[in-house]
Amino acid sequence: MLPDLLIRLLPFAVVCAVVYLATSRASWFGLAPGQLGVQLLFSLIAAPVMFVAAAIAQLWLARRRGSLSAPAGGADAWFQASFYVLNGPIEEAFFRGLVQGGLGVVLGGPAGFAIATAAYVLYHRLGWPWADTLATALVGMPLGLAFWLLPGPPSILGVSIAHVAATCGFLGPGPYLLRRLRLV
Repeated sequence: MLPDLLIRLLPFAVVCAVVYLATSRASWFGLAPGQLGVQLLFSLIAAPVMFVAAAIAQLWLARRRGSLSAPAGGADAWFQASFYVLNGPIEEAFFRGLVQGGLGVVLGGPAGFAIATAAYVLYHRLGWPWADTLATALVGMPLGLAFWLLPGPPSILGVSIAHVAATCGFLGPGPYLLRRLRLV
């Protein structure tokens, strides 16, 4: 996980911080809580739905592949989940805040959504097979729409919580549960 932190997450976080400060903490970046009640309600509904949907997608892919990569035990699943708590908000700050928010200001909301979602999905191709990469569209599209369309000022709060839940459903805790329930 350390290489992932240094090669991927740290550069994303640095770029986001530099641009956020250079734009005088632009509201389109979504680093404020937005309408807190709306963000929390969205995450309360979206997080369990995204976890289950991601676990079902992983189950389908695992059966198709004939294999499932799952944590060896509960402690490892929790460790991975803690990493995703860091990963989710950083990816959302980069893809929703910087890319979607920034391009939305320059090119309009639909273009910002389309470009950021495509970039988010294709970015996962760097380490994943195509089937798994395309499964990220099941996360990228609804979270991009939520960032764009939820009432109030833009915020990555709700989409970050849902992102963490989806990642936990697809990697780590989700596959661990699939194996424990003997579904694969």
